[in-house]
Amino acid sequence: MTLRMEKVSTGRKPGLRLVGRIRADELDSVSSGIRVHGATWVDLEEVSLVDLESVRFLISCEVAGVELRHCPLYVREWMTREANAGKESIMSSHNKPSIVFAHGLWADGSCFSKVIPPLQKEGYEVVSAQYGLDTTKEDVATTLRTLGRVNSPAILVGHSYGGSVITAAGTDERVAGLVYIAALAPDAGETSQTQQNNFPKTDVFSHIEVADGRIWMLPDGVECFAGDLSEEEKKLVWATHYAPALDLFNGKIEAAAWKTKPSWYIVAKNDRTVHPDLERFLAKRMGATTYEADSSHVPMLSKPKLVLDVIRTAAKAVQGTSAVLT
Repeated sequence: MTLRMEKVSTGRKPGLRLVGRIRADELDSVSSGIRVHGATWVDLEEVSLVDLESVRFLISCEVAGVELRHCPLYVREWMTREANAGKESIMSSHNKPSIVFAHGLWADGSCFSKVIPPLQKEGYEVVSAQYGLDTTKEDVATTLRTLGRVNSPAILVGHSYGGSVITAAGTDERVAGLVYIAALAPDAGETSQTQQNNFPKTDVFSHIEVADGRIWMLPDGVECFAGDLSEEEKKLVWATHYAPALDLFNGKIEAAAWKTKPSWYIVAKNDRTVHPDLERFLAKRMGATTYEADSSHVPMLSKPKLVLDVIRTAAKAVQGTSAVLT
């Protein structure tokens, strides 16, 4: 049966009566008819539906404020099932927290290249903050702007100096949890350097050069930074390393998010950049759920499966909850 459209007016409210079968290939015509006639309601008493697209179209009509009159019971039930299915799909997606990464020294967001794609495939909204390593205040501000590009709640994941960044940025109400990867985690009033002074100086700092107000890692320093990667990967790490400002570690943290937000910490047991005992101290101080990895300073590159598992654990722990306010 061919679908027929008839303009009808009831009082001051113009409407459209549909007679026949609605199919997907006729929806444009129906939509045009509603628009042209300024219809505020559609009569479905003499209509039958034959496909899902038509059901979704009717749902969209109601959402747009078009009243459905004399809607057959089976059509209404079909619409209800489809609408509920859509809500469940949306809720399932939104219940997953977003994930925002924060990189450390001698790196940028590409250092998370082995963990971002798997998380994206699993339906997580993921972004990595790209800041300039000029001042901690500016890097935190960039991370907060990046946080604003994803849905809340979010988990912040910080590597190395990125731990200082997420410690400060994590006080934002949109943040539900923190994951630290071989990372610094100052307390309020501390700097990125404060606790490092209490532990032995690590090997990497014997392989640096200060020039133009920045701290550059020398080519042989990559062994102390990412020694468990392949030669090809180590060359790439060094070729793309980004030098921090000389006084970057002097910036104080005003408030520590780990005091009020659940935290997870990955200790890099073979780290020659941030001392492993410092990492253990920081993890214990914050009361974090702690894991140890047989890795260099970059477990997200050398042990990506472990890092992914920890991030997934954190995500599941906060899934379906609102961000924790400080």
